[in-house]
Formats: sequence, C-alpha cells, structure tokens
Amino acid sequence: MTSGVRRSFVARNYISRLTATTKCHSLAGLSFPLSSSQLSSFSPLGPTRRFSASTWNAKAMAGGDFKALKVRQDRLMDTLHSTCVFGPGERWGNAAEEMGMSRLALSDSDKDVRDWFVKKTTELGCNVTIDAMGNIFAIRPGRQEGLATFAGSHLDTQPTGGRYDGILGVLAGIEMLTVLKDNNWETEFPVGLVNWTNEEGARFPMSMSSSGVWAEEIPLERAHNLREVGGGTATMKSELERIGYLGSIPASYKSSPMAAHFELHIEQGPILETEKQKVGVVKGVQAYKWFTIDIAGRDAHTGTTPLNSRADAMLLAARLIMHSHRLATTHSALASTGILTLSPGSTNTIPGRVSFTLDVRAPADATVDAMEVALKRDFAKLAAGEDIDGLLAGSTPGKPLSVEWRTDFVSPATIFHPDCIAAVRASAEEVTGSSSLVRDMTSGAGHDSVYSNRRCPTSMIFVPSKNGVSHNPEEYTSPEDCAIGANVLLQSVLRYDQMRAEGKVKA
Repeated sequence: MTSGVRRSFVARNYISRLTATTKCHSLAGLSFPLSSSQLSSFSPLGPTRRFSASTWNAKAMAGGDFKALKVRQDRLMDTLHSTCVFGPGERWGNAAEEMGMSRLALSDSDKDVRDWFVKKTTELGCNVTIDAMGNIFAIRPGRQEGLATFAGSHLDTQPTGGRYDGILGVLAGIEMLTVLKDNNWETEFPVGLVNWTNEEGARFPMSMSSSGVWAEEIPLERAHNLREVGGGTATMKSELERIGYLGSIPASYKSSPMAAHFELHIEQGPILETEKQKVGVVKGVQAYKWFTIDIAGRDAHTGTTPLNSRADAMLLAARLIMHSHRLATTHSALASTGILTLSPGSTNTIPGRVSFTLDVRAPADATVDAMEVALKRDFAKLAAGEDIDGLLAGSTPGKPLSVEWRTDFVSPATIFHPDCIAAVRASAEEVTGSSSLVRDMTSGAGHDSVYSNRRCPTSMIFVPSKNGVSHNPEEYTSPEDCAIGANVLLQSVLRYDQMRAEGKVKA
C-alpha cells in the first residue's frame, strides 16, 4: 500500500515524466460560467441526472434478491488492463498484462485515467463532483434521497508499482455500477464510487493526504503545499490546477458526506494465499509512525583515521537499524528503513552525516508508543558508545555521535464499524459458499479507509496477493480472486443499502 518515498533516487527518475508543456482546461472548476450545452458528455459540470420510475424497473429488495447479481469477470479484467495504458511501468513478463504501473499522483497519466473515470461514471448514470483536493465522487441516485453508500479506493500508484493496488478497488466499483445499470437495479438509497487523490504519497510525501483532508484531519493548506519529491518545484495545488482537477467544492466530509465506505483491496501480504483462503474481512488497520533519524559524526579520511578515532555516522546507522529490528521482534511489532542518505558520499571518506527513515507498526497504539520510547532510549546510548545486546562485541570503540529525531507521520490504530464488518462477512461467506474460505484480518498497511472510518461507517475487503508481493511490478491477483472480491464488494454495498432500508442501521 502506501510508502514514504521521498527524496529517493528512484522517485527522481520518474519525476521528469510528469510535467507536460501543454495547458489543459479545468474539469473541476465548478464555478466556471459555462452552460450545460457547452459541456462535454462526460464533464462533472454537466446537469444533474435523476432516475425516474418511467425509466427504471425497480427491483424489490425483500428476500435478498441482490444476491443474484454477479459481476462479469471478463469485463472487470478487461477494464482493469485496458486502463493500465494510462501510466505503464516496468515489464516483468511476456504477456500483455505482465507490466507494472508508474502512475504518480497528478501526473499526465493520472489526468488521463481521471478523465476516463469521469466519462465512464457519467455514462453509468452518476452525478460527478470534484473537491478541492481532486477527490472525485460519482453518485448514482436511489429510490429516495439520502447519503450514498460508497465504494472507493485510489488510482495513483508507486513509481515502480503494480496494476492491482488501489486500482482493483476503483475498477470493481465501476463494475458494480455497470452491473446495476445492466440489470436496471434501483437501490433504496444512492450508491457512490470515490477515487481518492494521492493515496500512495509517492510523489507528494504524505500518504492518504486527500482522504485525510476530507476527514478534516489534515489541513487543506498543508496538503496543497506538499512539494513533489526529487527536488521538483510542483506542489499538489499547482498540479491540481495544471491538470484541471482543483475542484471548487470544499474538501470535507461536510460537503461530500457518506453513509458508509467499503474498500476492496489486495492484501499486499502472504496470509490469504498461504492459508488457501479467498477473502479477508478487515476489522481494522494497525497503528504506525514514520520517523526520520539524523546522525551527525565527523567526515574523515578512510586511510589515515584509526578506528578508535572515528565518528562514523554510517556505522552507527547500521547498528541503529539492526537494533530497531531486534526491538520489533521483542515487541511483536514491525520496524523498517526505506530511505537512507549519507554525505559526503566518497569512497575514501568516512561519512559524517547520515539520515534514514524508520517505519514502526503494530496492531495497538500502545505497542508503537512503547517501541518509540525504547528506540529513542537505546539509540542515544548507542550513539554515546554504550553496548546494547552485544551490538558492539568484537568491534573497536569510536568517538561519540549525536542523534536527532523527527516525527513525520502518525496514524493511530483503526477499528472499523461493526455493521460494515458484518455486511462484508455475510457477503464473503455468500460469495465463497464457505466460512472456511473467509478470515478476519487486520491491515498492516494504511488505506484511505482509515480516514473515511473517522467520519462514516467503514470496512475493507482483502483478496490474495501472489507471493504476498506489492509495490512491485510483479504484483498479481488472479482474475478469479479479483472477481470474488468484486462480488463481495457489490454484495456488501447492496446489503448495507438493504440494512438502511430496513432500519437496521442509520439511514
């Protein structure tokens, strides 16, 4: 899922692809003085559309008739792979679909897939709006007025990503809307599909930034001012303006409210595949914190400086990273370093400065907090030359160094809503035909559902990832598993709509 890719070499190699020399007309400037006759057929500025009894054959919700509705696997996969022409990445196999993705947020390829999304959802009978963070909301009317029950995920990818992370969730939502239209199915309340902006945080270094603004947990100005990684000058706001997706609707749950939010996603881990199960009912998301650790030592000549006279920042960084792994093992947590930079970067100079990231995760907030306390305590001791757990055994003591911490991001543990969890579990067991193929799970990665959960009932659906691989061109989920997940999403949304109609949950 999300990754804190910042000023990394990989990201720099992809930034050069992003900036177009041509200007584009805004799709999101909802205050533009255009009449409906001037708009294209897929513009989100188009006139509001409602379904009437004369054009729709309403289906009774009684008796769970929605269970007969099924997605078309061939159409779902054709949509997924055909839209991957917008931002193709590294090839990893010989088949046409064996190619990764490089569709960074607000790039030209992201604009292209957004244009497709707006056109497609409008053709499927949705009213489309765009907010000030470029989040796109497509709402299909129901029999009565009310908030929409949403499916949602994201279309942006990592620089060297795959074609399922986020993408499957949005395109399964497209398939859901298509199934409803093909069957002239009228829901009791509206249903919707949202494409969240910059979920990955790969180009603009804050994951889930736009759903966070929508939830009013991240200030709009802070998100708009995020600058692209790799030394570029573009900000989120400037790129939203450039590609025409800076909407005039406030980015807020108050302006674009939801009755509920369901997100289909690949697991991005090995559990479902290993256990030969088909669906994960996601009950929540583990807590995590991102840190940057800056080490200051002293540059020195490698050939003339004895070991006991060195303040080697790189050697200390290696020890700190190793110790973070040991502490994670002790606390049943996770600790990872994804970015490391050093200076001066010369073969015959001992590095005097090193900076590295540290990603700490665990199911409980208390565990992450305990890890932070232990890491800060022990890093200070190691920097001063104290031995911890034999890390210095057999080595020559050097000079003391200094260590400074920055907290870059905090995401508390998330517990999803029991009504949404129940809808997903019932749907998963119905689709798979066996409770043994379904398991409860906690997500190890952050998702936009973390923020939607703070403002409306939410849950997620996981499907297997081959070899547990994600954030990699070889990311893969079989067509059969994609269809199972899409059917669970379809049923979950319709089941929740029925629960609302029957008064079992808040309408």
